[in-house]
Amino acid sequence: MNQHPISIAWPGLIERIRARTPARVLADGDGAAYRTATQLELRQAHAAARDAVRTELDMERDFGAEFVRTWKLFEVTTQAQSKDEYLLRPDLGRRFREDAVRTIQARCPQEIDLQIVIGDGLSVTAVATQVPKLLPLLMQGAEKRGWKVGQPFAVRYCRVGLMNQAGELLHPQVVALLIGERPGLATAESLSAYMAFRPRAGHSDAQRNLISNIHSRGVPPEIAAQRITNLAAQMIREKHSGATVKEELPGPGWMNPGS
Repeated sequence: MNQHPISIAWPGLIERIRARTPARVLADGDGAAYRTATQLELRQAHAAARDAVRTELDMERDFGAEFVRTWKLFEVTTQAQSKDEYLLRPDLGRRFREDAVRTIQARCPQEIDLQIVIGDGLSVTAVATQVPKLLPLLMQGAEKRGWKVGQPFAVRYCRVGLMNQAGELLHPQVVALLIGERPGLATAESLSAYMAFRPRAGHSDAQRNLISNIHSRGVPPEIAAQRITNLAAQMIREKHSGATVKEELPGPGWMNPGS
C-alpha cells in the first residue's frame, strides 16, 4: 500500500484534520488508485445520496407516530405533483397548492414570533435524522424567551423560496425553514435552517440567513438550536434579516459546551 507523502510526513496533523471533518482528506491509495475499501465506501456514499434525494417524506415512518402526535404535525404539499416534477421544476416547489393554503390558514395561528416549517428539500434522510432532535430544542428555546410559536408543519416537495408564501399567509416575525441539504459523498444527513424576518413575495437569498451543516459531525443539533434562536432574537431586535445581519456567535468554547 502506498500512502500519500503528506500523510507520512505529518501523520498527527492529518489525523486531527480528519477528526474534524467527514471529508476524505488525503485518502490513502495504492499507486494512482484508491484502495478497494475507499472505492466501496465511495460507492456506498453515492448510493446513500441518491436514496436521500429520491425518498418520499413519510412523517410517521421518518419521525415516529409519537413525535407526530406530540407536536401535532401535519403535512402539506407544494404545487409539484411528484418527485420528478419537483426536481425538474424548482419553481413549483416555491408555492403551496390551494388545498395546502386552506389547511395552513385553518390550523396555524397568525402574527406569532416564530414559525417553524419542515421541508423535505433534497434529503429526506437529513430531515428524518435531525428534526426529531432539533425541533424540541427549538421549542424549548423559544419558550424560555417567552415567544409565541406557531404550529409547525411539514412540506412535501419543498424549496427554500416557499418561505415567502409562508410569511404572507401567517405574518410571523421570523420564519425558520428546516430543510434537507443536497447530499454529497461526505454525508446525506446534513440539514439547513433558512431564516427570514417577515418574508414576503420578492424576497431572495439576500433577505435570508442560513445555518447549514446541521449533523453529528458538523453543527450538532444542540448548538444549532442555540444559534437559530439567538439569530431569530437578533432579527426581531433589528427588524430585518439577510446579508446585512451578521450572526452574533457566543464566546470561545461555544462549540464544545461540555469542555
